[in-house]
Amino acid sequence: MKTSPVAASPAEEDTPFAIIDNGAQGIKIVAANSLAHQQGVTEGLRFTDAKARAPGLTAAYADRTAETQSLKRLARWMIRWTPLVALDGGDRLILDIAGCDHLFGGEAVMIRAISTRLEEAFIPHRMGLASTVGAAIALALYSGQEAPTILARGNERDGLRHLPVAALRLSEQSIRRLRRFGLTRIGQLYDLDRRVLHRRFAAKEVSDAVVVRLDQALGLLREPINPLLPEPRFACRLPCAEPLISVEAIAAGLHQLCGTLSQQLAESGQGAQRFTLHAFRADGTSTLASIATARPERLAERITYLFQERLQSIDPGFGIDLLMLTAHRLGAMAESSALLTNTLQSAGFSEHEASLLADKINARFGDHIVTVRTPKESHIPERDESTEPFQGSFSGPSPEPLKQGPRPLRLLIEPEPLQVMAAVPDGPPKRMTWRRVPRRIIKAEGPERIAPEWWKLSEKRARARDYYRVEDDQGRRYWVYRDGLYHDGRSDSPQWFLHGFFS
Repeated sequence: MKTSPVAASPAEEDTPFAIIDNGAQGIKIVAANSLAHQQGVTEGLRFTDAKARAPGLTAAYADRTAETQSLKRLARWMIRWTPLVALDGGDRLILDIAGCDHLFGGEAVMIRAISTRLEEAFIPHRMGLASTVGAAIALALYSGQEAPTILARGNERDGLRHLPVAALRLSEQSIRRLRRFGLTRIGQLYDLDRRVLHRRFAAKEVSDAVVVRLDQALGLLREPINPLLPEPRFACRLPCAEPLISVEAIAAGLHQLCGTLSQQLAESGQGAQRFTLHAFRADGTSTLASIATARPERLAERITYLFQERLQSIDPGFGIDLLMLTAHRLGAMAESSALLTNTLQSAGFSEHEASLLADKINARFGDHIVTVRTPKESHIPERDESTEPFQGSFSGPSPEPLKQGPRPLRLLIEPEPLQVMAAVPDGPPKRMTWRRVPRRIIKAEGPERIAPEWWKLSEKRARARDYYRVEDDQGRRYWVYRDGLYHDGRSDSPQWFLHGFFS
């Protein structure tokens, strides 16, 4: 499929208009409207030549960043037809419809439906359908037909025979070399000996490119595509007879999709940890909402409940005409029965109940909000534990807790400097200033000395720390430390830092 970088508005149809861009040989035409085409302006033509053919031609430079973003939005909307949609260059989309066409009445009906929807959205396009990526692109760009061109499987050689060699997506250098030897049509390359082809090209990479592109177009060499999104193994669609314009209507459609998807997952004995609801609007745009669970889930009621907070973010626009629900991060379901009584439930900790609570919190406040902390073998406070998203289980080997003094409820990510006054140099602070606010200390406990790792003793910043638990006259309790000792052989004087809060 090929789309123009911009679609001319009705006001521009009265004036020849073109999109231009800098090329290796000067400014060239990238795209032009119908009136410019009628006056001989074509893509690839130099701008000076285009002005000679159409004196009234107006132009604007291409915005490649905006074009790429627009193409990505169109690609996401195309997922309504097939999950495998890939970007190819700056103005083409590749849709792998294998296994999807029967959902829309066959290949011919499906490709006409796609073309109709693009026309309704005022998106100019050219389409080609074939069993290979190369053949489909060649038909879309060079068949010379405005209607979608369909090439049956096995007819690649005959269907591409009369197309120009430029249809093989070759470089300008390769095309010029082929034309120099009188090779202008793809069919002329069929019976050409590959060894002769290599000898006629001075550069080996040029000849290899011609051979590779030809074999890809004919189906002799596989050409993989890089889809925009990974293909979901489980997905269900809900076409809407009337466009959905309210959150209540979207919720009703979601409830139906959750039931269908839950049944698919149950039949396979699996669950999923991420669910994505795609909403395709009638104006050719799309939006989505996702939820994640700590453990694999497949209950329709649970999935519907977790989506309630996210449905508010879906803007129906002028109406949603298709909903699609997909499941990702599949895993075996952990079958467990509910505890019989509240007494039994309070007797032990339930990871399943913790997972359900974590899912509710993540659904409301965002993914990975709920985290767990795992102790690490280190005496340094900022390195004695790691924080990771809760994955539904607290199991796993953990090191034995190290013997240490009391630790604050809240630890700062980075210790913050303090200005401190002490009665004696090695004693606890009597007054301290943090964030320009002075505080009078009335109680202090400590010190707890934490030495640096022995393998870092040679580093300049490796100094022992003396930690104190202090309380100010307002009842606030802090965890502070002096970085370095007096007369420890370091040239720098010790400095004070705030590291955490007890209350």
